[in-house]
Amino acid sequence: MDIDPTQPWGLAIDFAGRATITEAGHTVYVNVSDSSYNSVIAPDSVTGLYSPVTVTAQFTESGPGAATLRGSGRVTVLPVGTNPVVPDPTAAQQAVAAALANFVDNTAAYTTLCAKWTPPDTPPGDGDGNGNGEPTAAATP
Repeated sequence: MDIDPTQPWGLAIDFAGRATITEAGHTVYVNVSDSSYNSVIAPDSVTGLYSPVTVTAQFTESGPGAATLRGSGRVTVLPVGTNPVVPDPTAAQQAVAAALANFVDNTAAYTTLCAKWTPPDTPPGDGDGNGNGEPTAAATP
């Protein structure tokens, strides 16, 4: 991901801290948020410290047979001392890189799982445990 030097977080985010980018052929959703419950950025009333800021990146890709693979990455930017968090333009870049790496790992794990699974030679059962795929006869009174 190329960092936009004109943006504090390295990419253009909307008023809610969201951005959508295309990276390595994937549409990646980025979110920048603090962990406070307050709508106003202010120090915590108990600790007197500002909340950390979390930058997440995630995406989902669907494939044949209803297979869905996800990639997600997360970076936490901590405040220094009693000051609020200073925007880190590399945080989004790191979160996107982590999401892409996570997707590659998930794809490899799914591929390994599929290679180990051998479909049975018999048709799927109907859930009654007899393995014949036919409904169980109704009990007579």
